[in-house]
Amino acid sequence: MTDRDQASVAYRNTAVQTAAPDRLLLMLYDGLIQFLEAAKRALEEGRRPDAHAFLLRSQDILRELTVTLKMDYEISHSLAALYDYYHRRLVEANVTKDPVPVEEVLEQVRELREAWADAALALRQASARAQQLGSI
Repeated sequence: MTDRDQASVAYRNTAVQTAAPDRLLLMLYDGLIQFLEAAKRALEEGRRPDAHAFLLRSQDILRELTVTLKMDYEISHSLAALYDYYHRRLVEANVTKDPVPVEEVLEQVRELREAWADAALALRQASARAQQLGSI
């Protein structure tokens, strides 16, 4: 590993360790989208070993998203079921070497990511307004 690679890894590690929870969630979604796009491309191009590796990385992120859910909330149960469905579709894509299930998951994950980003922004804005009102 070159010095540049080591610096890049150190930077990413610091970014993850210091990220706010909402930012960390978006980082997971961004990584998932990146690996799904790469898997889809690899499947379409017939690069099976690459597709397999990208699909496994995607499944790892889905597992991380699942284990971090707080099951005290109803939405967490829905998200767990959705992540499980995505995982099964990606296993299917890996077995059949079909990019269609990957595209299905990718579209839905993009929508979820945007919903989380919108929710995080709304929460930050509400918090900023509350702070402004508190300082008056």
